[in-house]
Amino acid sequence: MLAETFEILQRELGKAVIETIQMMAISMISALILGTLLGLLLYITSNQMFVKQKVVNTVAEVVVNVIRSIPFVILMVLCIPLMQALVGTNIGPKAAAIPLSIAAIAFLARLVDGAFREVDTGVIEAALSTGASLPLILRKVVFVEAFPGLLRAFTVTFVNLIGFSAMAGLVGGGGIGNLAIQYGYYRYETGVMIITVLILVVVVQVAQNFGDFLAKKATKR
Repeated sequence: MLAETFEILQRELGKAVIETIQMMAISMISALILGTLLGLLLYITSNQMFVKQKVVNTVAEVVVNVIRSIPFVILMVLCIPLMQALVGTNIGPKAAAIPLSIAAIAFLARLVDGAFREVDTGVIEAALSTGASLPLILRKVVFVEAFPGLLRAFTVTFVNLIGFSAMAGLVGGGGIGNLAIQYGYYRYETGVMIITVLILVVVVQVAQNFGDFLAKKATKR
């Protein structure tokens, strides 16, 4: 049994890891760019000191809340037409990266908004009193002051994406999750299940510790 487990892992693990990296890379880059921008939009359109726009803020809030309220497996099913339109298939890591990106963008946007709201309003008011422009205040004050919180938000998003990418295996997304399901669950290869779970646990722990370390370093500065 042990020999069979290692044979399966030797044959399938490398491919599964590459597929997981593809899903994670696409979705995390999308989240870092679009999720941060969406979080910034939520923040500035709800803040009287900037450009408070209730309609824009409400629409953005609804979009984020609706996406976050949908279980990821259901979101993947709902995104099948979008997968077909964008990549021509609804299976594989590239297809799975689409719902992963959508979920990650909404998830990170809420965390980014929260990180910005933790910035001391007194610091912002002081910058406004000097006549500094909005882009300058955002770059030099808001992002700088919120940087440790942003690092924590990115870390939490990455950790959650690992779990989502594992679930992507349920609907043919590939990756380590698919390996665990196909061999560990359907074929009763307990060894494969245990090792894939251990790999995911190690990755999560390393990512969380590294993110916490960076956030602490940024806070001390």
